[in-house]
Parts: sequence; structure tokens; C-alpha cells
Amino acid sequence: MPGNDLLEARASTLICSVPLFSGAAASVTFKFSNKCSYTVWAGTLSGANSSPLPQTGFQLPPGSSSSLAAPPAWSGRIWGRSFCSTDASGRFSCLTGDCGTGRVSCDGAGGAPPATLFEITLGSGGGKDFYDVSLVDGYNLPIGVAPVGGTGDCRKAGCRWDLDGQCPQELAVRGPGGAVVACKSACEAFGDPRYCCSGAYGTPATCGPTNYSEIFKSACPDAYSYAYDDRTSTFTCAGPESYAVTFCP
Repeated sequence: MPGNDLLEARASTLICSVPLFSGAAASVTFKFSNKCSYTVWAGTLSGANSSPLPQTGFQLPPGSSSSLAAPPAWSGRIWGRSFCSTDASGRFSCLTGDCGTGRVSCDGAGGAPPATLFEITLGSGGGKDFYDVSLVDGYNLPIGVAPVGGTGDCRKAGCRWDLDGQCPQELAVRGPGGAVVACKSACEAFGDPRYCCSGAYGTPATCGPTNYSEIFKSACPDAYSYAYDDRTSTFTCAGPESYAVTFCP
């Protein structure tokens, strides 16, 4: 999908721009908690040069927590899936964020848009971690991310509000009974280059915020709302011991 291709390109640029530092590299732990009133199935996808995390998908019932250790210099993305079930044939699927494997594990597959994404590239030794929460591929769940420890500009990132009630009708994804369960990006919904930051709109100078991205940005100022929303949406932290990743913070 256009939105996903665009996000892959932007994530690759972010990963490639991380400087290298000398020194002993350290692993980082992602500590997950689910404060939603419903079950969330987390998904993880490693970057092209990173090994998979110990789990690529797992269940988080309401009020539960879990953790995963990431190797030094790991890069990738983490997201949540909702409204998941297993059919009579044993195939697992989710209404939002589904990775299409038919299993709880995503096994190298990404989440289908719309999905709220936590993206991160871990530094090496004295290097900085670069991280963000992105709505470029749309929104499905509130996510908050907070470094624990570390030095530098170790700010919280995320989209902490439920945007389904603010989603324009033309972007809405509806579940059983007609309730809005996710909100598409304008790029995915319309495929228009001005919303996808592609073609004639493929540079920071020609692609700016739109009326649709402004809806996301107004509700979630600490999250990416469109492809070139770097200045207010990418954060850095050097040497944190862990990251708290909270669904419905």
C-alpha cells in the first residue's frame, strides 16, 4: 500500500542516518504493558540488518505486562493488533494491524495499515537511540513510549488518545456493528501524491501537512502525522536501560 511503502522509505532513511560510535554495545529491554480494556496482540518486525526479537507476536490481556530483550544496534518497529480471533480451521487473524501469517507470531511480516507504529533504531556504545511513534500508516491503538534511564533528550513519544471518535468518515475502518475501530491515513484512503508525499510532492519542500494530517497532529503532537514531520516527532536518548511501551497509556 502507498502509505506502507512511504513509511518503509522514511524508516530506512532514519536507520541509515544514525551515526556510529565506539565503545561497548549494550542490549535494551522493551517492557510492554496493556492498559486497554481489551486484549492487544503485539507485533514486532526487525529491520533488514537486525535479528528478529525473541518473539515476533504475543498476547497481552488487559492489565498484563511482558518484556523482550533487544540486541545491541537493533532496529525495527513494534505495533499492536486488535479484534483478533482464531477461526474453525485454526487460522489467526486480526481486524486491525494484522500481519497476515495466520498465527500469533508475525514471523517477519509487518502490520497491515492502518496501524500505530513505534519505530526505533538503537545506538551502539555511546551512540544515541532514535525513536518515534508514527501515524503515517494510520491509527489503530493508543501507544505511549518512554525511555527508562539514559541521557540527553529522552522524551516520551506517542499517541495517547483514542482517535477513532475524531476520525473523518472517509478514513474510518468499521468493525462488527459499525463501530469505528481504526483510522486510515489519507494516503491509504485516496492514493493521492499530495497525501503520500510522492511524485511531485516527494520532497520536504513540496509535501507539507494537510487537513487530514493536522487532525492526527492536533490530537497527538508527539507522533509523526505525515512523512516529513521529523522536526517535532523524532526523539533521541543515549544509553537507556529499557523502554516502557504502553498500549492505552
